[in-house]
Amino acid sequence: MHIGILTGGGDVPGLNACIRAITLGALDEGWTVTGFRRGWEGFLRIDPDDPATVAAQSWPLDRARVRGIDRSGGTILHTSRTDPRTQKEGDRTDHVLHVLDRLGIDAMVTLGGDGTLRFSAHLAEQGFTVISIPKTMDNDVHGTDYCIGFSTAITRSVEAINALRTTTRSHERIGVVELFGRRSGETALLSGFLAQVARTVIAEVPADPDILVPLLAEDREQSGENYAMCVISEGARIVGEEASGELGKSATHRIEGGVGQRLARIIEARTGIGTVVQELAYLMRAGEPDAMDRMVGFAFGGLAVQLLRDGQAGRMVALTDGNYCHVPNDTLLERQKSVDTANLYDSTAYRAKLLRIEGMPMFLY
Repeated sequence: MHIGILTGGGDVPGLNACIRAITLGALDEGWTVTGFRRGWEGFLRIDPDDPATVAAQSWPLDRARVRGIDRSGGTILHTSRTDPRTQKEGDRTDHVLHVLDRLGIDAMVTLGGDGTLRFSAHLAEQGFTVISIPKTMDNDVHGTDYCIGFSTAITRSVEAINALRTTTRSHERIGVVELFGRRSGETALLSGFLAQVARTVIAEVPADPDILVPLLAEDREQSGENYAMCVISEGARIVGEEASGELGKSATHRIEGGVGQRLARIIEARTGIGTVVQELAYLMRAGEPDAMDRMVGFAFGGLAVQLLRDGQAGRMVALTDGNYCHVPNDTLLERQKSVDTANLYDSTAYRAKLLRIEGMPMFLY
């Protein structure tokens, strides 16, 4: 069997561990492995009749190529946010299938978030063998409790929030930390909870300055050190602002002055209290993976190979209730995963709340 691997969407720590596990598992089965570069965009750059384009957009993967890569972050295969169905020339699914056929690829293992895996599900509908692996630091792929990259993003965020306390406390201000999360506030919710910040604003619940700002001012006054910390999802909305329509845009096309900056200006205007604003941004996904993402990366990669060995196709590997499993790879199309605000969030106090813990999975989904 000849399998291909690609990574799409935003990079996260743990991807290289997964690439290594897939490659070594496939080689142990006697298979050939090709890594396709730059996600689905790489396929669109390949002309099967031009060996130079094939060489530029793909690599043969062997033991030497993947040795030690699990210790580094990002993805050795590079990445893009390309969907072949939405090109200027129209839907290029046929081109992708043509490339796969001409290069003799029998199956693809795709590592990505919502966008990448949607096209993977589409490719499976065309009859091609695909195994999907969910990765995103937002942890918002429906069908799995966990996505590669989430744990490291939380770890980085908590470390940064707690480090920023020293400056915020020294200057007796209100700290506002903006974290990635355009549609799901889970990263902000869990980071804020673990760092025990005063208030957390998530993407699912609009922030009302008439309620939030007095709460933060009171938190600062009652802290004993004259400061307070607030975490906010980049996709959060502030009551009174016009919808910007930015949620559909990628991480590289955001409006000037993110929601953290806008909230800080409101705080200062209404209270006269200075703020410290930090957009953690790409630092959340930078650097080597933590133990959790390395472990899940290895496990997801190994499971993907086992599914192919057993003749399974059209599956997405997953973690559900603490167990590794797999679901149809179009499961993510069923709905958008978001925070269970009824059980996990107090919308009036802008704080995490855990109404029920017994029987809940580790990541509270």
